[in-house]
Amino acid sequence: MDIKRTILIAALAVVSYSMVLKWNQDYGQAALPTQNVATSTGASDLPEAPLGNNAQASADVPSAPTANAPAPTLAPDAGSKNLIRIKTDVLDLAIDPNGGDVAQLTLPEYPRRQDHPDVPFQLFDNGGERTYLAQSGLVGADGPDSRSTGRPLYSSEQKSYQLADGQNELVVDLKFSSNGVNYIKRFTLDRGEYDLKVSYLIDNQGTTPWSGNLFAQLKRDNSADPSSSTATGTATYLGAALGTPAEPYKKISMKDIDKGNLKETVQGGWVAWLQHYFVTAWIPNHSDNNAMSTRKDSAGNYIIGFTGPTLTAAPGAKVETSAVLYAGPKVQDKLKTLAPGLELTVDYGILWFIAQPIFWLLKHIHMLLGNWGFSIIVLTLMIKLLFFPLSAASYKSMARMRAVAPRLAQLKEQFGDDRQKLSQAMMELYKKEKINPLGGCLPIVVQMPVFLSLYWVLLESVEMRQAPWLLWITDLSIKDPFFILPIIMGATMFIQQRLNPTPPDPMQAKVMKLMPIVFTFFFLWFPAGLVMYWVTNNTLSILQQWYITRGIEAKSKKAAA
Repeated sequence: MDIKRTILIAALAVVSYSMVLKWNQDYGQAALPTQNVATSTGASDLPEAPLGNNAQASADVPSAPTANAPAPTLAPDAGSKNLIRIKTDVLDLAIDPNGGDVAQLTLPEYPRRQDHPDVPFQLFDNGGERTYLAQSGLVGADGPDSRSTGRPLYSSEQKSYQLADGQNELVVDLKFSSNGVNYIKRFTLDRGEYDLKVSYLIDNQGTTPWSGNLFAQLKRDNSADPSSSTATGTATYLGAALGTPAEPYKKISMKDIDKGNLKETVQGGWVAWLQHYFVTAWIPNHSDNNAMSTRKDSAGNYIIGFTGPTLTAAPGAKVETSAVLYAGPKVQDKLKTLAPGLELTVDYGILWFIAQPIFWLLKHIHMLLGNWGFSIIVLTLMIKLLFFPLSAASYKSMARMRAVAPRLAQLKEQFGDDRQKLSQAMMELYKKEKINPLGGCLPIVVQMPVFLSLYWVLLESVEMRQAPWLLWITDLSIKDPFFILPIIMGATMFIQQRLNPTPPDPMQAKVMKLMPIVFTFFFLWFPAGLVMYWVTNNTLSILQQWYITRGIEAKSKKAAA
């Protein structure tokens, strides 16, 4: 009968494993992007704004303090069919001449999927899978970007630009003229950098003074995060954020924008949109007073941006203003140099004060080893050494409990159903043998903050994205494709449990037997790097516990003899 049951359990386990593998093959990876077709960023798709009776709404453009003069009427769709392509070693973007917005942007150094390295990850997209773009312009009394008339149509000398070998800087100028004023919208990109400078050069050749305000904003729909790779139901933050001198990092979720618009004037600051592993941000001049705001347009798109102070240019004079656009991975060292608090977009949650040192240590270990998988193993060993005194005391307590198990059984027989006397006798025995019945839980409780912090480090740090270890583990940031590590983790939990004394309560004993199965199931979808940490920790704990238990049992036998 036992043999039949064993065969049935084994067969059920094999079938279940095969079904999970098949599910993971069919649904476990993100779909590749579809063909992208840019759509207009002109007036026709913009939200309502306070306009005159016959004005056409263009609320991609924010209101400005002096928005009272009309700008030239332009065809809203004129620029979207002729995107201007710009390519560096790390950025591949497309500019819409109608407004000069960054309508598309991909990251050649970051593939969408590891099995398709030729398909780059796409951040900005205006017409393909989602609406997500970086917009900027000049509003105000004489600004060419107007809510009532739409966006200016820029021209460029070429339709494509590429950073040449040996070239460290690429400058692309878009030009536009109106009412005697010449505008140049200049994009400056550097080799190896994900931040680009967007400048406006205004040359007033007219007969009247010119005034306007720089605005820059990020517009995104409510579509899902394409960079999210978790299947546990725990998703990283997808939404807006801003930084001010008073509050270096403040999240503004889509729900917050749904509730009402934010308006705040600060010196310097930044606005950003966050997703898993990547961030886009506008960083204005740190000495300017900038009006930051959020809103939602009639198409359901969410907008966060800023409007700078009023600029003026007398007849015959020139004026220049600029802002920095960052669109790339969440690399903390780089973000920290761009603006104070921008590095906090690598959000480790409430345990950031533990996660930050863990990441710092893990990064320095990786500098020596060059492999994130082995770095995690070394980190686990160091954490184990740190908690060694605490875990050693706990394992000694459990070993003593295991040694006095026969005497506990005698007490149960002696007192029968008299639970009060049994409890008193057990407590006296524990006190005499210096046993802490809760000591076995202490190492797990103490390590939980470290475990959760490491979870967020592996989940949030772009350095772990598609980082291989060895053999079948080619990406430590996602689940094991064959679920081998979670099964090994469950086996180590079972072995460790066998070294522990059996709980006196029968119900508690049954629950403890189920724990390895329950944890194995949960860990199936955890990042492989995190499961590797737990497997390594369990293995070290088994060796430590076995050594301590063997020593204490040997002393007990010697004392009994």
